Amino acid sequence: MAVPPRDRPHFHVEGGGQSEAYTSPRLVISGLPPARARAAHAARLEQAIGTALAAGRQRLADREDGVAEGQPGFYLEFDIPIAERAAVEALENKPKAIELVAVRPTAEGDEMVSATVFVPEAAADFFVKKIEAYRDEETRTGKPKNEALIARIDDIRVAVARSLFTDEAQHFPADGRQVWWEVWLRDGGLAIFQSVAAKLDVAIKDHVISFPERDVALALADEATMDRLIRNSDVVAELRLAKDTPSLFLEMRTVDQAAWANDLADRIAPPSPLAPAVCILDSGATQAHPLLAPGLDPADQHSYDGDWGVGDSAFWNGHGTSMAGVALYGDLEAALSHGEPVALGHRLETVKILPPTGQNEPRLYGAITATGIARAEDHAPRRRRVFCMAVTSDVGLGRGRPSSWSSSIDQLCYGGGDRRRLMVLAAGNLRGDINPADYPDRNDLEEVESPGQAWNPLVVGASTDKIMITHPDYDGWTPVAPAGDLSPASRTSAIWDRQWPIRPDVVFEGGNFAHDGANPASAIDDLQLLTTHYRPAMRLFEAFGDTSGAAALGANLAAGIIAARPTLWPETVRALIVHSAEWTPAMRQRFDAAGSQSQKLAMLRRYGWGVPDLGRALMSASNDATLMVEDALLPFRKDGSAIKTRDMNLHRLPWPRAELAALGDLDVELRITLSYFVEPNPGERGWTRRHRYASHNLRFAVKRSLEGLEAFRQRINKAAQDEEAGAVGAVAGGDSWVLGTIRDRGSIHSDIWRGSAAALAERDAIGVFPVSGWWKEKPGLQRWDRSARYALCVSIRAPETDIDLYTAVANQIAVPIPAA
Repeated sequence: MAVPPRDRPHFHVEGGGQSEAYTSPRLVISGLPPARARAAHAARLEQAIGTALAAGRQRLADREDGVAEGQPGFYLEFDIPIAERAAVEALENKPKAIELVAVRPTAEGDEMVSATVFVPEAAADFFVKKIEAYRDEETRTGKPKNEALIARIDDIRVAVARSLFTDEAQHFPADGRQVWWEVWLRDGGLAIFQSVAAKLDVAIKDHVISFPERDVALALADEATMDRLIRNSDVVAELRLAKDTPSLFLEMRTVDQAAWANDLADRIAPPSPLAPAVCILDSGATQAHPLLAPGLDPADQHSYDGDWGVGDSAFWNGHGTSMAGVALYGDLEAALSHGEPVALGHRLETVKILPPTGQNEPRLYGAITATGIARAEDHAPRRRRVFCMAVTSDVGLGRGRPSSWSSSIDQLCYGGGDRRRLMVLAAGNLRGDINPADYPDRNDLEEVESPGQAWNPLVVGASTDKIMITHPDYDGWTPVAPAGDLSPASRTSAIWDRQWPIRPDVVFEGGNFAHDGANPASAIDDLQLLTTHYRPAMRLFEAFGDTSGAAALGANLAAGIIAARPTLWPETVRALIVHSAEWTPAMRQRFDAAGSQSQKLAMLRRYGWGVPDLGRALMSASNDATLMVEDALLPFRKDGSAIKTRDMNLHRLPWPRAELAALGDLDVELRITLSYFVEPNPGERGWTRRHRYASHNLRFAVKRSLEGLEAFRQRINKAAQDEEAGAVGAVAGGDSWVLGTIRDRGSIHSDIWRGSAAALAERDAIGVFPVSGWWKEKPGLQRWDRSARYALCVSIRAPETDIDLYTAVANQIAVPIPAA
C-alpha cells in the first residue's frame, strides 16, 4: 500500500555530492549538518512518542473494570523504511518484556514497513530514553547511541486493531461488519483471551491451533469490539481473517482431492471393536470411499428392502454418504486441514430406508423406521449406538400434534423395560426459494416436519457461524443469516400449540445462504459444511448443510459422549447435550430483549436451548461443576379405585458452602436439566385431560434459600395438585429463573437460576416429582404401577471467579447423589 504524502523530512546520505539509497545511519536532513539533522530527527520522534504514549496511557485508563486481565500495557506501531526493515528486530527487548508481535506485509509501491510491539506499562519510557540517548550521547567511536535503531524509525503511534492486521489491507473489515478473525495470541495468553472474550460477549470457537510461540483462536467481532478486546488484554499478537472455506477443497481437481483424502486416511486410527456407532437411516452410503471405509464395515450396512442394495443413490444425490461423512468426522474441513492424527472414537452403521428411485409412502415410514432399526440391532445386539435420521415429511402437519410416524419414534425410544434408544432427528428445511427479506419470519411460520413432533428423540435445528465469502464469483454477495443465528432453511415450532414440546431441542451448524441483493439466496460452497461425496471416483468431497448436516453433527456429538461415558442411559446423553447448550451472542441479543414469557417461548421455539458443546458435556471446569443423577421413581399408586400420584425424589446437593459463602454477593448460575422418556398414546381424541399423549410427566423444583425441607415438600405437593388442576408449570414461576413456567414442555426441561453465591449455598435440594399422564388417567390399561426413570444434570457456574468449585464439590461426593 502506498504511503500517502505528508509533511516529513526527506532523508539522504552525506557524501559524493549525490543522494543514494538508505544505506548508512549518518544522516543529514535537507542538507543540514549531521548534528542538527540528528537533533531534528530526535525532536520529531520525541513528539511522536510523546503523542503515542499519551494515547497509550489513555487506553490503559479506558480498560474496563471487571473485564481487563493480564499485564497492563499497550501497543506501539513503528514505521521503518522498507530498505531498512531488518531494523524491526531491534524494537524487541526481552528484559523489559517488550515483544515484537506483528509486521504488516507490504505491497508494491510501499515506502514503509509497519511493525507493532507490545509495551508493558512498566516499560513505557523505554523508547523515550532510547531517543534521548540518540540525541544527546555518543559511543566511543563518536556515533550517536542507538543510531542503528532510532535513525531508521520514521514514525511512532499507538496501535489499534488495524495495526495488528497482517492480511492485505484492502481486506480489513468495513466499519461495523462482524467477521471471524484468526486471533494469534502471545505465548501463554489463551486463557486470558478466552476469559476477556467471554466478558465482552465475543463468540469464540473451541478449536485452537497451537504453535511454539503462538496459539491461534477464532473470534467473531467487528473492529470496535476487537479493539476493546485488545485494549483489555495483553495477549493479542496478530489478526487475520479466517479464510478457510469448503470451496478450497471443492474446486480442486479430483487427483488433488484424492491426495488430500489419502493424507487424512493415512492419519486415521480406526475405531475399537467395542466403539459405539452412529446408525444412519437414509439412502445408504458408499462404503468404498477412502474416508468412510475406516469407520464403516461392509457388514454394518443394511437395507429395509433387500432388493435395494446398501449403496448410495444418485436419485438422492448421495445424501446418505454426505450424512456419513459428517457423522463420522464432523465438518471434514477441520480434519483435512490440521494435519494431526485422527482417532475415531465411534463407527458407522447405515440402513437404507429410502428406495433407489421414487418415494416411500409417508404413512409407512413408522414401520420402515422400526424395521430399519431392527436390522442394525439384530446384527449387533450389544453395541451401543445413536440412531440418526434426517428424512422428514410435510404430510399431515398439525401445529405439533403427534403423527403416526412421530409416535412410532417415541415408542422406539421408550422401548419398554430397559431397552431405551437414543435417536437424533432433523427438524426439516424450508422448501422452495429462500428470500432474504423473509428471514427469519418465514422460519417461524413453517413448522418442524414429521417425525419431529416426537417427544423422546433429540430434534436438531440448524444455526450457522459461516459468514466468510472468499470466492471471487461471489464478490459483493451478503450472507443471509448473521453469525450465531438461525440457518436460513431451518424450521421451528413457533406456531405450535402450547402443550407440545420445544422443537428444536438444540441447534448445530447447518451452513448459510448468500444473496446478491436481487435474486433468491443460494447455498454457496463457501458457507457450507464439507463432507464425503458418494462417487469417490469422480470427486471425493461434497458441500453439505441445512438440518441434515446439523443432525449429523448432533449424532457425532452424542456418539462422542457415549464413547467417553459408555454406561450412560440414552436419557442421560440427551440431557447432557441439552445441558451443554448455550445461546450464542446473536441469539441472546434477541432473547434478552424478549421480556415477556410469550416472547421467551417464541425464542426458545426458534433456537431450542442453543448450541451444544462436547467439552462442556463431558468436563467440569474448576469454576463450572456439573453433577449427574440417574434414578427412577414410581409416579402413581392405586388407592381403592382411584389412581393417585405417589413418589417424589428429593436429591440433596453437595454444595461447597464455604466456597460459595466466601463469594458472597458474586453472581453465580445454577442450571438444571431433567430428561426422561414417555410412553406414547397417540390416538386423536381431543387431547383432553383423560386423553393425554404422554404416559407421565415429571417436573423439578429447587429448595429456596430460606425454606426448610418440610416446607419444600409441601410446596411441591401443592404445585403438583395445582398442575393437575390446570396451572401449567406452577412450581417454576418467579424466583429468578430465566424460563420459569415455559420450561415444562415435552419430556426434557432445562432452566437457569441466577443469583448470589450466598443464596445458592442454601439452595441445597432438588425435588423430582410426577404429574399426571395417561398411566394415571386410564387405570384399565394397567400401566399405573410402572417405574419412571430419569436423568438429572445439575451445574453451578461462577465465571467471574477463580475459586475451584469443582474440587470442592468432588471432595464432598464419592458416590452418586442419593434420592431422599
